[in-house]
Amino acid sequence: MSEGSQLGSTTAWGVSGASGAPQMPPRVVVPAPSSEASMLPFERTSASEPVAEAVAETAEAPSVEIGPTGRPMPYLPDPPPVAEHGTARVVSMCNQKGGVGKTTSTVNVAAALAQLGQRVLVLDLDPQGNASTALSVEHRRGVPSTYDALVDGQPLVDIAQPCPDLDGLYVIPATIDLAGAEIELVSVVAREGRLRKAIHAHPWVGSAAEAGEERFDYVFIDCPPSLGLLTLNALVAGDEMMIPIQAEYYALEGLGQLLETVDMVRAHLNPRLAVSTILVTMYDARTRLAAGVAEEVREHFGDQVLRTAIPRSVRVSEAPSYGQTVMTYDPGSPGALSYFEAAREIAVRGVRS
Repeated sequence: MSEGSQLGSTTAWGVSGASGAPQMPPRVVVPAPSSEASMLPFERTSASEPVAEAVAETAEAPSVEIGPTGRPMPYLPDPPPVAEHGTARVVSMCNQKGGVGKTTSTVNVAAALAQLGQRVLVLDLDPQGNASTALSVEHRRGVPSTYDALVDGQPLVDIAQPCPDLDGLYVIPATIDLAGAEIELVSVVAREGRLRKAIHAHPWVGSAAEAGEERFDYVFIDCPPSLGLLTLNALVAGDEMMIPIQAEYYALEGLGQLLETVDMVRAHLNPRLAVSTILVTMYDARTRLAAGVAEEVREHFGDQVLRTAIPRSVRVSEAPSYGQTVMTYDPGSPGALSYFEAAREIAVRGVRS
């Protein structure tokens, strides 16, 4: 064999054709994951989403709309006009994983409920103060905030600020001082119950006999991305818990630990706490990963998961830079419409244990 033929027969891949051009390596086909395989990092239960009920509901609607997850959107009527306000629903927005949309979901769901005629209080419990920024309230150092309520016992009614963009929406801002609250509360007796005590001392929180017709319908607590004392206060204060889950695998890994914490809180500190709502956020309909994660979450948690998923939207990310929620910044955007549908679903379905 000549030197030229030896050079033509050996390539970086091993073997070449007669012309000496290297051949591509054999194609490797990766088998698709089995439908029985679970992406959840904890045990799956037998609960399943009632798809048939969703389809039946849409049959009664004027038209069938396909949602971002490919499922028919149920027909959700607007909540009836508020003639009487019941006891406020205290909802803790919690997930120790950062970047899953806790603050974004808190402010936009609260704004949508306010647009539906509900009276809403947003309590910013994150030292970053992002919820305060999105709702355009002052939260510089020295402004009365959740720190003063937790550490000094200042009444929330003296701290609450009205949202300038929406009637019926009030905010308890957070300042950077809140970052030191956990250390200052270490030696305080019953420190895990201070937020609950402060919330129920507000004159607009309570039953009809206690608070009158001006009382709040919802109190949303925006938690920090951790499972520290601030989040523990929120879990003890709340009667419900809403968990936003990003449609990616990493967002699921810490969910088991979060649910274990909820079980401990329910067993020892707050037996009323219920995981009432799970909201899938940052849903990208172009990827099979997002669809797979959403399906796994629905199979595990059943009808606790809202049928409305929040898609990725540039408008949702832009709105806080203008001191607004997306509900007022661009009401016709896909993100705003999805949050509006999620708020209607929350208002219509009520508390789920």
